[in-house]
Amino acid sequence: MRIGAHVDQADAVNQARAIGADQVQVFLGDPQGWKGAEFTYPGGAEALRADAAAADLDVYVHAPYVINVASTNNRIRIPSRKSLQKIVDGAAEIGAKGVIVHGGHVTANDDVAVGYDNWRKAIDALDAKVPVLIENTAGGARSMARTIESIGRLWDAIGAAEGGDQVGFTLDTCHAWAGGIDLSTAADRVRAVTGRIDLVHANDSRDTFDSGADRHAHFGDGLVPPDELVAVVASAGAPVICETHGDMGPDIAWLRSRLG
Repeated sequence: MRIGAHVDQADAVNQARAIGADQVQVFLGDPQGWKGAEFTYPGGAEALRADAAAADLDVYVHAPYVINVASTNNRIRIPSRKSLQKIVDGAAEIGAKGVIVHGGHVTANDDVAVGYDNWRKAIDALDAKVPVLIENTAGGARSMARTIESIGRLWDAIGAAEGGDQVGFTLDTCHAWAGGIDLSTAADRVRAVTGRIDLVHANDSRDTFDSGADRHAHFGDGLVPPDELVAVVASAGAPVICETHGDMGPDIAWLRSRLG
């Protein structure tokens, strides 16, 4: 099982070596912005691709948080689709294994069915040069990917899209805990509705079960029982990215030692 962490793109390979990571996740630009991919790594996309390959590092890209292709608001949905395409294109340039994007949401006045269908339309229109890995989210009653039921509805919609069978899933342990999904059965239940888990975001949570709060913590500093964290990661059987701010070396070592 390959284990890594989110790092700064500009120093991704050196940071990976320093923390003992097998793989890394990076942003391609401002995570709160709409611009296309920006390459801050010295030498640009080609150099990052070459240096990561030489270091035997897999690279994943996290899409900007502002992307919400489910939205019924044209001023959000249309820029979201465009931004996602630009990030996918940029990820292909660096040889990334996939682009992680949040499932998004609709507002209280919207029909949630429209949000799911907007995902279908987005995948229909996307030139997926690399896999898009949709991530479960922690909060929001009208989120597209908070509960097992909502994830199932999302996958039904995506399955109707051209290329939908190439869309993957990222299971975030903090989001699942905060979203009210029992971690002891989370991996099996996700696979039952999606057929796959392509990546795990392994994070502890600063908040209580079913709190709806997306606040990561280092392993052992949060409220998720350590044995449940280890068990869900093992059950998922997918590559792992740890995402809490600060030095991630201890988190990688903590998880690696317990997975055996």
